[in-house]
Amino acid sequence: MSTPSILVLNGGSSSIKFSLFEINGDTLEESLHGQIEGIGAPHPRLAIKERNDARQRELGADEAGSHDAAIAALTRAIAARRAALDIVAVGHRVVHGGARYTEPARMDAAALTYLETMTPLAPLHLPYNIAVIRAVSAELPVPQIACFDTAFHQGRDTSAQLFGLPYELYEAGVRRYGFHGLSYEYIASALPLFAPDIADRRVIVAHLGNGASLCAMKQRRSVETTMAFSGLDGLPMGTRTGQLDPGVILYLLRERGATVQELENLLYKKSGLLGISGLSGDMRDLLQSDAPRATWAVDYFVRRAARETAALAVATGGLDALVFTGGIGEHAAVIRARICRQLGWLGLQLSESANAAGSGCISESGSPISAWVIPSNEELMIARHTLALLAF
Repeated sequence: MSTPSILVLNGGSSSIKFSLFEINGDTLEESLHGQIEGIGAPHPRLAIKERNDARQRELGADEAGSHDAAIAALTRAIAARRAALDIVAVGHRVVHGGARYTEPARMDAAALTYLETMTPLAPLHLPYNIAVIRAVSAELPVPQIACFDTAFHQGRDTSAQLFGLPYELYEAGVRRYGFHGLSYEYIASALPLFAPDIADRRVIVAHLGNGASLCAMKQRRSVETTMAFSGLDGLPMGTRTGQLDPGVILYLLRERGATVQELENLLYKKSGLLGISGLSGDMRDLLQSDAPRATWAVDYFVRRAARETAALAVATGGLDALVFTGGIGEHAAVIRARICRQLGWLGLQLSESANAAGSGCISESGSPISAWVIPSNEELMIARHTLALLAF
């Protein structure tokens, strides 16, 4: 007899990640995970790891030449194995929940219609999040649970959510939402295991990847974060600007004749590390390059990350620990080292050997501020929320 399982899906602009968690009482065990990546690219790939068996193959254009094709291929494969897997629910990562969704929720037609109104705030992610939910729900008639990246930041002081705009715009939903919440929520849940002495103290988590942000926590709750109304604010990212003087937008509109579509494409897809370097939005490529613009892009990323970390320490009244996570945060030791060195004036003392090893505590034993590398697990967080909403 098969074990009841929760399928977790994370649909992005060029990939779909998936995981399956078996339910054993109130515990969850991941039995397989994988992803379709390079959707729409010349050589998309499917990678899957089930127990100790890892497989990868290249996909054809009919399977992943478009996002719709990839979703259809994945849902057909899942549906074909549904009986054997006994999938009882599907949990989805959804980037933006707007003002309505402050916690995970079951999705229906009305909910998806509302989420579609939020797509201008997260155009790189939300349309694909919604598309995955619609496609999978058609193949798997089980509860579809959306878990929102904005939810973890709900409950902050109103002043932390405001812009310097007329208050009626805040009431209309123009506010600092914050993102990467599922990653931060997982780190908050893992801190007592990794670092019980500082878990409930003043902690800043650096989620550094193609998308990047920082979150300041006290008592493992968000008190301030660098992303705001959309996924554009705060740190520079792979192809997104990060913080930008709004006067630049006015200039581009008035003096350069830019259209709204051109601006959206510029800000989301042509800026950040890619825009500065002219080479790549991937930190790995930039670290291997000796081109001046690649160096400037890396310098800018490190400068902004260190600066925003110090700024967030104001929101927590000091800093006890800095946690790195995300693709860059977990794997780029040189970036961690450079950020920590720029924060040395705060008292952070990096252990070069521990940082090179790349896991757990990476600061010196006597450092007044400790530094950590903790891998995030958004998929497990989604599975936990999905399980909590179901009654088996």
